[in-house]
Amino acid sequence: MMQYVLGTVDFVAPDERVMFRTCSEEKGRVVFQMGTADPERALVVAKLVENDVAAVDVNMGCPKEYSTKGGMGSYYKIIFTLVKGISKPVTCKIRILPTLEDTVNLVKRIERTGVAAIAVHGREERPRHPVHCDYIQAVAESVSIPVIANGGSSDMVKTFEDMEKFRAAAGASSVMLARAAMWNPSIFRQQGALSVEEVMEDYIRYAVRYDNNPFNTKYCLCQMLRDRVESPFGKRLHAAQTNEEICEVFGMTDFYNKTKAELEARKAALQTNGDQSEQPKLEDDVITMPVRFERRDYPPQITPKMYLLEWSRKEKLDQPVYETEQRTQDRAFQSTVIIDNKKYRSALWEKSKKFAEQAAAIVCLRTLGLPEGRIGEEHSGLVNKRKRDDRKCAALDDNESAARKRHISEDPQEEEEEMIRRTKVVNGVCGQTTR
Repeated sequence: MMQYVLGTVDFVAPDERVMFRTCSEEKGRVVFQMGTADPERALVVAKLVENDVAAVDVNMGCPKEYSTKGGMGSYYKIIFTLVKGISKPVTCKIRILPTLEDTVNLVKRIERTGVAAIAVHGREERPRHPVHCDYIQAVAESVSIPVIANGGSSDMVKTFEDMEKFRAAAGASSVMLARAAMWNPSIFRQQGALSVEEVMEDYIRYAVRYDNNPFNTKYCLCQMLRDRVESPFGKRLHAAQTNEEICEVFGMTDFYNKTKAELEARKAALQTNGDQSEQPKLEDDVITMPVRFERRDYPPQITPKMYLLEWSRKEKLDQPVYETEQRTQDRAFQSTVIIDNKKYRSALWEKSKKFAEQAAAIVCLRTLGLPEGRIGEEHSGLVNKRKRDDRKCAALDDNESAARKRHISEDPQEEEEEMIRRTKVVNGVCGQTTR
């Protein structure tokens, strides 16, 4: 729901954490950077985001321990696989090696993979090392693709005009900034940088408007504070745990309350008017909706699959058939249910196979305008105990019930599967058939 309220494109993990959030306005500008040691996994991720970004970049020069120990960005096969596998440009970032010869040879080898550009950080490892513009210039002269100069934040780039000086000294096609941009993003403003106080307030407005993770919000603000992070003000900011508390530190509580009220009103309007995002859509030959199965929304021992099964029996249709696939990069599940020669599937991935099947059943029931058993839903009479006149069926049912009392699990999913199995046995003994 939130992506429709915010107007964003969200990439969400199975535990519902937003891993990457973007929007249509930055589609042609934002570059998705990844750190990876697995070519195939990198390709899977790149394919997920390629339609919503301008390019994909591989960070081969991060000095952090988690990167160096993990081998992130250390294989040419990663870049080659991405170049061949996606439609958007692929770039990479490296650090210079101890010798100029080794650095030039590395870049020439990378160029042969087909990358669109290479960013060269002119330091060997840490910010305390000097930036080597001569290395970057030698690299730029040795390859035919654009070379982006990086690493000048501390030594060379403090104003907008300094970026051109750094570019010229390195003989590069352009400049990439990291720390200087974190300290004050308005360094890219041609008319001159704004005060850090102005920038922080603007940043907070965006963070609240787009429901940014508060810990990320706080981290970025602390980067802007720099040496003031240990001041009383900085300590108050560091203690904040939510975006609301961050706004309190900056005296922006009224803005926070107004913005949250606007977002809640937009959410309510979507729900009242029928969120178009949750209307059935036909994709190829499958009807899809972005819905999840929330166990807490249903009474004990009642699930959408039960309702769909009972409805199919009532209509004398074949039992629903579920086909499930598992995504490799995060092991999430997505199911398609086939009933009456039609296919239904949730557009969202679930954390388990059983939940994915329930989500598919929900899509089918909602598309057909049928009850699904939610708490507060008017009783439909679909799920009831059957009365059987045939003594043989009754005896079998008693025996099955006794067995179930000994073995039944508290898991409603397992009870549902048991119910389906029992129905097949009873139908066979009683001579019933289904079309």
